[in-house]
Amino acid sequence: MLIVSNKTRQVMKSRTIVAMATMAATALPAAAQYQCLCCDRTSVPDTVECARLQYYIDTQHQNKYTELWGQRATLFEALPVDTNDIVMLGNSLTHGCEWHELLGLPNVLNRGIIGDVIEGIRLRVDPILKGHPKKIFLLTGVNDVSHDLSADSIANAMGELIDYIRTRSPQTRLYVQSMLPINNSFGRYKNLKGKEQVSRDANALIAAMAQDKGFTWINLYTAVADKEGNLRKDLTNDGLHLLAPGYRIWADIIRPYINE
Repeated sequence: MLIVSNKTRQVMKSRTIVAMATMAATALPAAAQYQCLCCDRTSVPDTVECARLQYYIDTQHQNKYTELWGQRATLFEALPVDTNDIVMLGNSLTHGCEWHELLGLPNVLNRGIIGDVIEGIRLRVDPILKGHPKKIFLLTGVNDVSHDLSADSIANAMGELIDYIRTRSPQTRLYVQSMLPINNSFGRYKNLKGKEQVSRDANALIAAMAQDKGFTWINLYTAVADKEGNLRKDLTNDGLHLLAPGYRIWADIIRPYINE
C-alpha cells in the first residue's frame, strides 16, 4: 500500500490549484487578462477570486501574510467607500495606525495590509476605486525592496499602479508618499540589509513621475531620517515600523493635504 505523507498531499494539492488556474486563464479571452506589474507574466483573469488565487501562487510572502492579505482584502470588498472618503492605502506602515483618530476625521479609511506589495495593492484596489473616494494617500514599496526588486522595477510597477488608479477614478486626488528610511542596526529584517539605496533611488524615480502622471508627491523620508539617512531610532522599535511619535510626524506632514 502506498503511504502518502501530509506534505506530499499539500504539494499535490498546490499543483492541482496551479493547473486549474492555468486552465482558467487559457479558457478566457485575452481581454480578460492583466499584466503582472512586477514581471512579464500575463496573470489569470481580472476577477476577484482568480486574481487572488494567482497572487497566492506568485507571491513571495510568508503564509501568514497571504492568509491575512486574503482576510483583509475580502473585508475591504464588503466595506463601502464613497466620494467623501479619504483612503490611506498601503502596507504594514499604513495598517499600523488608527488614522481616523490620529487625524480626527471619521471619513479617513485605513486600507493597509501587513506585508503587501505593489501588485497586491493593484489586485485589491478596485472596490476602493468603484466608490470614487475624494482622496487616496498611497505608500508602498518596501516589501518589494525586500523581495529583491530593483529601483527601476519598483518605479515601473508604481507607475502602472498609479495609471490604473488615475484611469479608473480620475476625480480622486492621488497623493503618493515616499518610502520611509529603514534602520538595519536593529538586525530585524535580513531581507532589507544593504538595500537602503534601492529605496532612495526608487523614491527619486517615482517623484519624477508626479507631473506627467498627475499625482502629488509627498516626501516623508527626510522628516523621519537621521543624519546618516536611516530611520531615527527614537521613532521605531524594529528598524522599519513606526512608534507613535513617528505616526505623529507623518500625520503632521499630510494634514495640509488632507485639509486642502
